[in-house]
Amino acid sequence: MNLDAIQFNDVLTRFQTLFFEAYAIWKSGGWAMIAIAINALVMFALGMHVWLRFRRKGFLRVPERKWRRWIDHPNERKGPIGELLDFVTGGKTLEDTAVFFDELRTAEVAPFERDLRVMKICVSVAPLLGLLGTVTGMLATFAALATGSGGDKTMAQVASGISEALITTETGLVIALPGLFFHYQLVRKQERFKAFLAHLQTVCTQSLYHKLKQQKAA
Repeated sequence: MNLDAIQFNDVLTRFQTLFFEAYAIWKSGGWAMIAIAINALVMFALGMHVWLRFRRKGFLRVPERKWRRWIDHPNERKGPIGELLDFVTGGKTLEDTAVFFDELRTAEVAPFERDLRVMKICVSVAPLLGLLGTVTGMLATFAALATGSGGDKTMAQVASGISEALITTETGLVIALPGLFFHYQLVRKQERFKAFLAHLQTVCTQSLYHKLKQQKAA
């Protein structure tokens, strides 16, 4: 057996050990861990969905000098920014341009706001679900103390209840903290995207205004 195979087996063994340890901890957390897992799945799935959509917009990868030129040279447009310009520069008047940008915000910004709102709710719910597990764990502890005779079996039930209470609390916080940071980063991206659209509207409006002014002068 070569060195690479030995290292692979060592890594696989460690992974299996960590998996079974994590599963044992997860199982001892009780039924509240299922609710925390579903909440975490929804939260991070929404976060990744929003992050990937922001990456596809590409509004930070195109220099302003380039997309400013695209306004007056439609044949050079390409990518997501080119598609935005194709949509908003079809108006003949300033009012048409304003309407196009309102429609653009409804189509582009509103889905981000909806998903981020749901993600924020999931972030807030995570520690509450952990607290719910804490309550159920303490109820199990008190029930064991009330019905037990003080032997090893009773002490095992008490330890199990306390373990359930602490594990769910910790898991809820572990889920909420990175979710809160992730949500904050996505909100910053959203604000930058909204600022980009506002700046784009200003530039497009000014360009159309100068064109209309030149046409009237001619």
